[in-house]
Amino acid sequence: MKLSLSCIVAISTAATSALAFVPSNSRTSIVQAHTSATARCISCNNQKQSTHLRMAEDDEETVISTPADVSELLGRPARPGRPLKVAIAGGGVGGLSTALCMLKKGFDVTVYEKTAAFARFGGPIQFASNALSVLKEIDETLFTRVMEKFTFTGTRACGIKDGLRADGSFRMTNDSLDYLWNPEAPADWFVKFPLKGCADLFGLPYTGVIDRPDLQEILIDECKKIKPDFIKNGNACNGYVSKGKGKGVTVNLEDGSTAEADVLVGSDGIWSAVRAQMYGEEIKKTSADGTRRQGCTYSGYTVFAGETVLKTDDYYETGYKVYIGPKRYFVTSDVGDGRIQWYAFFAFPPGSKRAPSGWGSSERSDQADPEENLVEYIKSLHEGWSDEVMTVLDATPPESVEQRDLFDRAPEFLRSWADGNVVCIGDAVHPMMPNLGQGGCQAIEDAFILSETLEGIKSTDKLEDALQEFYRKRIVRVSIVQFLSRLASDLIINAFDTPWSPHDDLGKSWKSYLTFFWKPVLQYAIFPAQFAYLYSYHPTGNMGGLPAELEKKWKEQHLEDAEKAFERVAEDGQSVAAPSFFKIAEQAATVMSAKKN
Repeated sequence: MKLSLSCIVAISTAATSALAFVPSNSRTSIVQAHTSATARCISCNNQKQSTHLRMAEDDEETVISTPADVSELLGRPARPGRPLKVAIAGGGVGGLSTALCMLKKGFDVTVYEKTAAFARFGGPIQFASNALSVLKEIDETLFTRVMEKFTFTGTRACGIKDGLRADGSFRMTNDSLDYLWNPEAPADWFVKFPLKGCADLFGLPYTGVIDRPDLQEILIDECKKIKPDFIKNGNACNGYVSKGKGKGVTVNLEDGSTAEADVLVGSDGIWSAVRAQMYGEEIKKTSADGTRRQGCTYSGYTVFAGETVLKTDDYYETGYKVYIGPKRYFVTSDVGDGRIQWYAFFAFPPGSKRAPSGWGSSERSDQADPEENLVEYIKSLHEGWSDEVMTVLDATPPESVEQRDLFDRAPEFLRSWADGNVVCIGDAVHPMMPNLGQGGCQAIEDAFILSETLEGIKSTDKLEDALQEFYRKRIVRVSIVQFLSRLASDLIINAFDTPWSPHDDLGKSWKSYLTFFWKPVLQYAIFPAQFAYLYSYHPTGNMGGLPAELEKKWKEQHLEDAEKAFERVAEDGQSVAAPSFFKIAEQAATVMSAKKN
């Protein structure tokens, strides 16, 4: 008699269930009662179950092995199953953006953050047009709240200025080549960036900055609206055990406890504990010469940073400026409320520490020489430079100056960002130089694309493949952005110099001639292509007239806020204008009251 496949499976499954209630010494006789047709039934793929039978002929004992199916259905509002459970290591911009994006999709998300409570620390962070598009696609409310705290820079003149020839008056001039035959023509501006033009090409909001504490407050608040206890402070992730396909991951926490999740997202910064385990690194282990640390390479540059409130003649007309000169460059940016943030980049050996640091974390080291005036030190390194640089430095409270050695990583073409049910994003796996302001932007892109990739997964046994798919989606674009960010520093420091001019002797080296000939190539080819590529990822599509509306509304508020700040400084003095954007961490105010229990 022939048995249908469904009958065979039913008989086999029923027998297997019955064995669980039969003493072991009685099971052989029960199994031998099965027909040989039943014995040949191996599996039922449609039900994703496996029942293996090994039968012996005549009087030999038969053994049945029935490993349980560990995969589980993952639900969505219109799909049966439980929510995907995600653990996120690190509560920075990347981690919080990932948390919000995933919570919006119905995932069960928990963030494990090392700080006991979120304090208001950290300087402004740049969001280019591509990141703003992603933020709007993640959540309309998030985007609206970010815009309320935003300072646009890409709506105004941004570009490279001659650090030696800028006349010191902060005047607005063109960047044409007419100074070659006209000795009276100003040569202040070397080249301008087409930020506004490239944003208009795709119909996107313009590049700008937001204070990191404001951004964190917004992200935390929006996450807590969905899951009030989504974040666990004071208990960082320091390792994991990926338990195999469909079995999830055990997250090891700093206090010795563990947590279970389907997926662990490592978003714990450049000195990532998650990446350390994934790639076999030792956290913050540094080579003897200081050029390598935990798999990251010293870029060759250290950067000093400071902040001041200062009304220059071009304050309302410029967004950010890069002053170039021999072996260094100096950057200034409007960051709102009358403030100018500046960065001074130098090609110094690693460990050339003079200023305090605490960049990107809540910890702040001491100044090497407490009596040293760091502003005067930095001025001494810019001897002969434009008075525009000196004016900004003279207005800076010395106690606001910070310093950081810059490290980045080579693209991971030969190693995935994922290990089983664990994946790294943002600075944890692709830190980059700050020149293009794309570090945070790429972390937000990671958050969005990872969430989109996981949203379509219907069972836990597909998660490992999904994480590898995410890596494949991101590796090419991120690697290009890493390369462009590093190239910007290398060109400015190693290949650029004061441009050649027929009217003076300030630029006479071979680098000066090379810099001069680079001008039209940069202006009309490289920079338009670069920014067009950066903005080419914009999941919202063209936003029509919205960018112009946002700019108009912001412009009025920006003028009002800046003038108030300028008046305050005129009355009270520069020293109280604004605390160091790292010393803000020492203030009592916190973003949230959650503390380690």
